[in-house]
Amino acid sequence: MRRSLSSLVRPARGFCTKPEKVVASVLFERLPVVVPKIDPVVYAFQEFSFRWCQQYRRRYPDEFLDKSNARGKGDYQIDYVPASRITEADKTNDRKSLQRALDRRLYLLLYGNAYGSPAADPVWHFPEKVYESEETLRKCAESALESVLGDLSHTYFVGNAPMGHTVIQQTEDSAKVPSFKRFFFKSQVIATNKFNVRKCKDFVWVTKDELLEYFPEQAEFLNKMIIS
Repeated sequence: MRRSLSSLVRPARGFCTKPEKVVASVLFERLPVVVPKIDPVVYAFQEFSFRWCQQYRRRYPDEFLDKSNARGKGDYQIDYVPASRITEADKTNDRKSLQRALDRRLYLLLYGNAYGSPAADPVWHFPEKVYESEETLRKCAESALESVLGDLSHTYFVGNAPMGHTVIQQTEDSAKVPSFKRFFFKSQVIATNKFNVRKCKDFVWVTKDELLEYFPEQAEFLNKMIIS
């Protein structure tokens, strides 16, 4: 039986009788497009393993090898030239493009007003929405992403449960905003390389290392939550 989210949000103990606000944030990622480069240590081990196995491989007759080498040399054979892993967006450091860092995961960040930001100033943040009356918290996260992209036809939410959460405590800079909980949901880009991102002053697609530079105070938490 599905439990209502409102039943999970209880007022904190003390003099405050208002329930804590709950915010659903979306970690929207683009998966790697090309196979990541092999680590030099792994490559060296694979090279060593291959050479070691060559010592004990079965020796085939030269006549058999000559016949196998002659295959595939007809007129239909074409030369394969792999495309460059470095794109124009990589060269210009265009962080608005999804055509960069093809061997890494990219994450969407928005620049604008976010719930709980000090003095209501625009800040970098993930797509988010304050929970109101949605059936589930995931529905709230879907609404947050839909409001930014326009539709969810090229997105895929991974699971129904959040991938992590954090509690934002009230500070002197945000005295008007009480403490609240932020839940993170994972969603992935499906079958597209361009989105019409709206309802924000700016946006970027960044790798995990670049993402941590935008949130130095939360770097430890995000580094644990984002495994790859």
